[in-house]
Amino acid sequence: MAKVAMMIDKTDHVATCIAPLKRGESVELTLNGRKRKRIKAKQSIPFAHKICVKAMKKGDQCLKYGLSIGSATKEIKVGDYIHVHNIESNRGRGDLENN
Repeated sequence: MAKVAMMIDKTDHVATCIAPLKRGESVELTLNGRKRKRIKAKQSIPFAHKICVKAMKKGDQCLKYGLSIGSATKEIKVGDYIHVHNIESNRGRGDLENN
């Protein structure tokens, strides 16, 4: 049985893995229950964590649910594990508010 990662919105940069992935394993991306494509994990990814489905450059907004969940802190390639090591949250950050 193929492993699956779910995208929520067609603009998303990430998909949520519904099973853990090992480095090199393929995962089927789905959007609204429809298969989109397969990609390979470049790192191991735990259950319910995110895999990159659209490449990002440092500073790019990372979208999930069609909304920004943070900014890329470095280049992120398709198949990369997305977590705190390469995404910085922009929510609740007083240091980013205009005074």
